[in-house]
Amino acid sequence: MMTRWPSPAKLNLFLYITGRREDGYHTLQTLFQFVNYGDTVLIAPRHDGELRLTTPIAGVPDEENLILRAARLLMRRARETGRLPAGAGADLGVEKRLPMGGGLGGGSSNAATVLVALNHLWQTGLSEAELAALGIQLGADVPVFVRGHAAFAEGVGERLTPVSPPEKWYLVAHPGVSIATPVIFKDPDLPRNTPVRSIETLLNCEFSNDCEQIARKRFREVDAALSWLLEYAPSRLTGTGACVFAEFDTESAARKVLEQAPEWLRGFVAQGVNISPLQQAISGQAEPW
Repeated sequence: MMTRWPSPAKLNLFLYITGRREDGYHTLQTLFQFVNYGDTVLIAPRHDGELRLTTPIAGVPDEENLILRAARLLMRRARETGRLPAGAGADLGVEKRLPMGGGLGGGSSNAATVLVALNHLWQTGLSEAELAALGIQLGADVPVFVRGHAAFAEGVGERLTPVSPPEKWYLVAHPGVSIATPVIFKDPDLPRNTPVRSIETLLNCEFSNDCEQIARKRFREVDAALSWLLEYAPSRLTGTGACVFAEFDTESAARKVLEQAPEWLRGFVAQGVNISPLQQAISGQAEPW
């Protein structure tokens, strides 16, 4: 039987680049919060030990697809620890709503949902910490989706501290371009020396994103989207882009602005949530969307 699992988007409420390591990775401080909107991962358990992808992505080989990679990683770990049920397998698919290259964490969220949901369906009993350790092998943002709580992230994004920022309403807008993360991080003008500050200090400062000036410089569509949104509310880039977002105190205020969006700008309204919709579905507190 096909089961449905939430794969929510995330926003970086702030993002600061604090340095660059010798291996080329950047150190950062960022605040992750989920929103109650995203993709849906589809899983039908199999009993022949096979893993099959039912929704391949054009241009992405199956061996590079994060959904399939996550399932294989969990299967291998559960087999090594003797916790994989005989014949455990799955058909795996996704209903995509989140744009690729949008800074909303769609691929990372898909991978995390597969890890958490298959661990539940197969009853392999891996702990949250074990799943997060698998997740970091797939991408820096995967562990925060696995753990399922809004978090302050440091290092290269692997050191997570749970936090509970206000659960505001957001208008999230996609300007119609895709931004590959390396394009931003390789730019020589990217700020790389923002001072390291405590979470208490950062929560009391005006939020911003060090990647924003590079995204605006390189992509006129991002610049245009932010210029439009800033007329209505505090707005900024999420992640390395391309999506931008504005924050509001009420859903109606956010929807009123979305109704006035120019034709070239696509968007949605969602509420920030500190407990992931995936965790709520696993615990039985909410129905999968």
